[in-house]
Amino acid sequence: MLERLAQQTALAQQQAIVLERQARELKHKTALLDKLTYEMAVLKRLKFAAKTEALNAEQRSLLQESLEEDLQAVGQEIEQLRAPAERAEGTEKRQPKRLPLPEHLPRQEFVHELENTECCGQPMTRMGEEASEKLDYQPGVFTVHRHVRGKWVCACCSTLKQQPVDAHIIDKGLATTGLLAQVLVAKYADHLPLYRQEGIYARAGVPILRSTLAQWVGNCGVQLQPLVDALRLAVLGHRVIHADETPAQMLKPASQRNGKTHRAYLWAYTPSQHEELKAVVYNFCESRAGSHAKAFLEDWQGTLVVDDYSGYKQLMGERITEAGCWAHARRKFFELRAASKSQIAEQALLLIGQLYEIERQGHSASADERLRIRQQQSRPVIDKLYNWLTEHRAKVPEGSATAKAMDYSLRRWQALTRFLDDGQLPIDNNWIENQIRPVALGRKNWLFAGSLRAGQRAAAVMSLIQSAKLNGHDPHAYLKDVMDKLPTWPNSRIDELLPQHWMPAGISA
Repeated sequence: MLERLAQQTALAQQQAIVLERQARELKHKTALLDKLTYEMAVLKRLKFAAKTEALNAEQRSLLQESLEEDLQAVGQEIEQLRAPAERAEGTEKRQPKRLPLPEHLPRQEFVHELENTECCGQPMTRMGEEASEKLDYQPGVFTVHRHVRGKWVCACCSTLKQQPVDAHIIDKGLATTGLLAQVLVAKYADHLPLYRQEGIYARAGVPILRSTLAQWVGNCGVQLQPLVDALRLAVLGHRVIHADETPAQMLKPASQRNGKTHRAYLWAYTPSQHEELKAVVYNFCESRAGSHAKAFLEDWQGTLVVDDYSGYKQLMGERITEAGCWAHARRKFFELRAASKSQIAEQALLLIGQLYEIERQGHSASADERLRIRQQQSRPVIDKLYNWLTEHRAKVPEGSATAKAMDYSLRRWQALTRFLDDGQLPIDNNWIENQIRPVALGRKNWLFAGSLRAGQRAAAVMSLIQSAKLNGHDPHAYLKDVMDKLPTWPNSRIDELLPQHWMPAGISA
């Protein structure tokens, strides 16, 4: 009897061990499935973005191959974890609605009719039509500036005199500043490489060698650098600065090249969107090391608005305070909801959405008024969100996508809530991300930066172009005017030519 009881006890213990192991495996499997489902959703979004963005054949091929391989691998792992009845069904893709082309553009009509309008031996009847529009582009107009300089000679002493040639950004150069500005804007704002510009100009009946275009760009980059240096000092004169970085391919040094590239980075810095100064400065560097940001900021003191990249951590201390980005925190929950329809993500998004609604109400307010609004309205929402996150985090499996989304906010809570105590701080880092976006678009059209110098030159010119846009200026008009003035402009007054101070011809301050 005792022996049988002992056997039953041992069996019960074994069963308990098995059940405990199965529970752990189920928990791990659930977390892994959650992670893979989330990863699959992100990859599908990347794949869709790659299809809709302008890539050349080589870029699209490589990107599509890697995304397809990743999707296949993740999909196979999900299939191994899920039962057949649980497999997700695909959803139908929706095409974005096309906006109508501007009415003021001239129209040229092309009529396409059937060659044979008979059927069954009888004439067919036309009962309507379907129309679609495509946007065409005609080459720009080139003109020649014929400068006639009279020669004047003295009948007495035979002295010959002429009006001196005006100083030019490129001494004895062929191009006017208008053409130089066009080349720079086309390359760095419209993302047209020089070989494509060469073809465009040739089709317009003006053949310009690519090597000549390259010489112009290199020369202009050097001449414009003092403006960029002054713009950097203007940005560093503010106590709140956004920072962000984005990758860009760069050819390796000649000794290591062999046709290969390595990942360089374009860093961006701009004052808070609540500051009066509208400017951005790009800095092209060989890597993503935080030392590059440290070198750019030097002895600057203030609050740095950044994402969670570890490279910025070494900057924080007595001189620099970190402010977090609620857009990044919100994005974690948005991706979680998109991947799994998580109710936790839904609730988090509702609370974060309340913060953004309060920010919209105080967008045009003064810093003091914005601070008052945040203290009265945003702080209670923040407290509620924190209590809700800490309560639900204890119930979420470690390593799951839900846990990671919640941990991102909780780990950075101090940085994320600094905006509550400073009306000049933004709630997120979106302002600098908006300045990075044109660069990301251009990167789709760049094979690589030919050298570190080429990348730095691109960063310099793009700083002026984007800052001009932020101040409501036409980049072409701005660059043309400052390049007209720079050859004779005193360095002590260089700030007057910065985008935030520049005024178009005919407009006084």
